[in-house]
Amino acid sequence: MSTSRRHFLKSAAAFTAAAAVAPLLAGAAPNKAFFEISLAEWSFHKSLFGNKISNLDFPVIAKKQYGIGVVEYVNQFFKDKAEDQKYLSELLLRCHDNGVKNHLIMVDGEGELGSPNEQERIKAVENHYKWVDAAKYLGCITVRVNAFGKGSAEDVQKAAADGLGRLAEYAQKAGINVIVENHGSYTSNGEWLLGTIQKVGRRNVGILPDFGNFCIRRDTGDLYQGKCIEEYDKYKAVQEWMPVAKGVSAKTFDFDAAGNCVETDYLKMFKIIKDSGFKGYVGIEYEGEKLSEEEGIKKTKALLEKVVQNLS
Repeated sequence: MSTSRRHFLKSAAAFTAAAAVAPLLAGAAPNKAFFEISLAEWSFHKSLFGNKISNLDFPVIAKKQYGIGVVEYVNQFFKDKAEDQKYLSELLLRCHDNGVKNHLIMVDGEGELGSPNEQERIKAVENHYKWVDAAKYLGCITVRVNAFGKGSAEDVQKAAADGLGRLAEYAQKAGINVIVENHGSYTSNGEWLLGTIQKVGRRNVGILPDFGNFCIRRDTGDLYQGKCIEEYDKYKAVQEWMPVAKGVSAKTFDFDAAGNCVETDYLKMFKIIKDSGFKGYVGIEYEGEKLSEEEGIKKTKALLEKVVQNLS
């Protein structure tokens, strides 16, 4: 790598780090929005798994095709690159060339932070370190993790509080937040997840409410496949969580003729969010089957913009 390129990347990293602590809504002031729209990479999971686009393409597409300048990565799409500085430098360069800000990395598949088995839990914590480091390098301010574990609700909660606390201690040194998404099983129980975060008791630990994941138990026993037989009220959960929320995941599947989300009353949901005093990023995460990824993302963005107009 040339000296000039190294200098650019160091300058770029410094710029990104400075931007991370800037007021979150600087770009949203003209329309008086109380949140700023970001784009979650999972919205492109079909294209990414199908090798139609790559992780390196994602921030460029977000900005050029959708006019969204803040992105949220999913580690599944660059699983072996967390410690590849050359790769991360190329990704960071593409972001700066296109005026894109990196916000968070969603981390899956690195072990159970809520495992009651201490050895397994500590291994999971250590597995997450490299993603905290990658997030720091890319200028992100947050990593999204899971709080899964096998055992009773009480045992998993105790273990998850320990695992999250250990990870948060490491992340705090890098200036990184650790947030848990409701992602099935106990984590989709509003009271359980809030209680877990409260047990951790760290300022850099919070929740990422996802509008689509409130099934606690399915008839198959699987996290995601099967008929839901126990579900937590999403509006109640979000109201409970907003005091510790460090982001919001605006999940959509289907839309009616007026462009409203079928599964979630966005006006009702965002009134709860606004009333909480939240000011931060709301990530578009389209996961439907009826529309193309492009159409789904655009409809979700239009819906969020309509919400801003109605609540401003």
